[in-house]
Amino acid sequence: MEKKAINPWNWQDARSYVQAVEVKNAEGTLYVSGQTAIDDNGVSSTADMKTQLELAIKNLEQVVSEAGYECKNIVRLNIYTTSTKELWPHFNILQDWVAKHGMKQALTLLEVVSLFETLSVELEATVVK
Repeated sequence: MEKKAINPWNWQDARSYVQAVEVKNAEGTLYVSGQTAIDDNGVSSTADMKTQLELAIKNLEQVVSEAGYECKNIVRLNIYTTSTKELWPHFNILQDWVAKHGMKQALTLLEVVSLFETLSVELEATVVK
């Protein structure tokens, strides 16, 4: 598999994403449903944004890994949140996770009116191998 980041500018580098990712000769593509702060028993978290973000990342990693893919090959990440104001102070958690895996992914951040039950952040990914 070949991946190529397309960045006409440099400013996105400080925000831990790329403008586009071209993938050639992929073996497979994994489309991951939005992962949230739901525990192993299916209970939605009532915790703060930071805690929910950390659990959503953990759940995303688990799905990607169990499917036989690697987080470093996430090429698209959509973030849905009920409050960008609450998410922004914890965005470094996401940036550190992206750096840890050496990811180069296209990214969209959307503020939505609500998510399932008590959830405040959701991560949806596309992964290749």
